[in-house]
Amino acid sequence: MAGCLSVIVIILMLYVLIKFPLAVIGLAIAGWGFYEWTVNRKLKAKTKAAPAILIVGLALALTGCVGTDTDEEAVEEVTEKVQTEESSEPEKETEETAPATNETPKKTTEDKPEEQADTEEKQPAKKPTETGGTTAHIPVELVKTIDGDTIKVRYNGQEENVRYLLIDTPETSHPRLGKQPFGEQAKERNRELVNSGELSIEFDIGDRTDKYGRLLAYVYVNGKSVQETLLREGLARVGYVYPPSTRHLTPFEAAESEAKAKKIGIWSIEDYATDSGFDTEASGQQSSAASAPASTSGAASGGGGTSGGTTYDGDPNAQSGTTTEWFKNCTELRTKYPDGVPAGHPAYQSKMDRDKDNYACE
Repeated sequence: MAGCLSVIVIILMLYVLIKFPLAVIGLAIAGWGFYEWTVNRKLKAKTKAAPAILIVGLALALTGCVGTDTDEEAVEEVTEKVQTEESSEPEKETEETAPATNETPKKTTEDKPEEQADTEEKQPAKKPTETGGTTAHIPVELVKTIDGDTIKVRYNGQEENVRYLLIDTPETSHPRLGKQPFGEQAKERNRELVNSGELSIEFDIGDRTDKYGRLLAYVYVNGKSVQETLLREGLARVGYVYPPSTRHLTPFEAAESEAKAKKIGIWSIEDYATDSGFDTEASGQQSSAASAPASTSGAASGGGGTSGGTTYDGDPNAQSGTTTEWFKNCTELRTKYPDGVPAGHPAYQSKMDRDKDNYACE
């Protein structure tokens, strides 16, 4: 039992020593002073040292106890203050952020008209012709007629070649195919049409240009389709159909069917106009059957020799009873007309009139 009490006492003393070290030191000094005072009293000696030591020890002990409590309270106060400040800071930040957030949209709203105005000033006005798929007829100025399905126009301040969409006409001066039957007639009819009124073009929803840089468009004169007119008169076929640029395909096919039924122009030569183009060999075979009338026509014109040319009937622009004769070159033409032919002759071709004196192959 005594051992347990001793242990408890020792533990308490250690606790007090750790908790109140200054107070313990003060008590020790006070005890020493009390001991000196007791000894001096027994000896009946008068001294001031013992009471002074006792007083200092007691004062130190009291200071140690009070100071510790004060320090703990100060620490607690500081801790509470720090915690309070930390908890209040987020609230302040929230309050500060909220006004800033509210002010930002206002600022954005206020600045938006100015930004829009700046953007409108910086960006050039959009050209109405730049939107794909427009059905508007865009006025253009004719520069020249190139062939039956191509013209040169002034568009957006620049000269551009325009290739007619969805149709194909015979060639007039192709480097490989040369001059094909009805090519010159198609070109002349095209020239007549595009010079007869107000010219305009219309783009489809597909590509606006081909691989050669030509504009792909529908062409109108006074609001009437040039393509449809050429198809209806048998001077063009429906061709180069590439979806999605097929807006006017149905009326074009109807116009082509009318010309086929009438067998006029390119349809007057059997198997000449095909889905892939124009077959010159087919036109040559038909000319063999018409060689006798052609020879008679040549004799009437003053020519001699055997016919080496090709005669084509059904030209919508020719006068009644006339025919068109086609030769690959001057050598072939001279086999029938040794002295050449003048302008207006059925066999006359401008490409054979190199000196432009209105007389071919003289």
